[in-house]
Amino acid sequence: MLGTALLLGGCVQPAEPAPAVIREAAPPWDAPRDAISYIRLAGMPELPLDDRTDPWVVRLAISIDGQAVEIPAYVGIDRPRAVQAPVHTHDTSGEVWLEGQGNRQVSLADFFTVWGVRLSEDCLGNACGTLTVTVDGSAATDPPAELLLWGIKDVEVALTS
Repeated sequence: MLGTALLLGGCVQPAEPAPAVIREAAPPWDAPRDAISYIRLAGMPELPLDDRTDPWVVRLAISIDGQAVEIPAYVGIDRPRAVQAPVHTHDTSGEVWLEGQGNRQVSLADFFTVWGVRLSEDCLGNACGTLTVTVDGSAATDPPAELLLWGIKDVEVALTS
């Protein structure tokens, strides 16, 4: 006897996503598993994982009181639902990818919203003090909510409490 195979029809849908929560804790901060909630909170389009149109890569470095903060892989990528934000990471290299519809309108604050980490003009996660943003070697003139990432090569975010 060869046995019996059971075939299931249709696709298995992922569970309902957890709501987006902007974290005010100390690092490290992981990438949210249910990124779709954070993509929606940021008001960004939900793009297919293979959308590679109009790519731009920004190198982002973050520190709190001189200690480097790792940017995790898969920020802005919801693998269970096969969607990504126009801003996302693929690995822990510090490269932030801007791809697909809406990628030229992404601000630094949008990236932190997709990551689920509090960023204001004087706070990062649970640390508050003096926030300095450097763009391509010069002090940023725009606040994080208005600093568009498209066209920038390097961004450094440093908080001193």
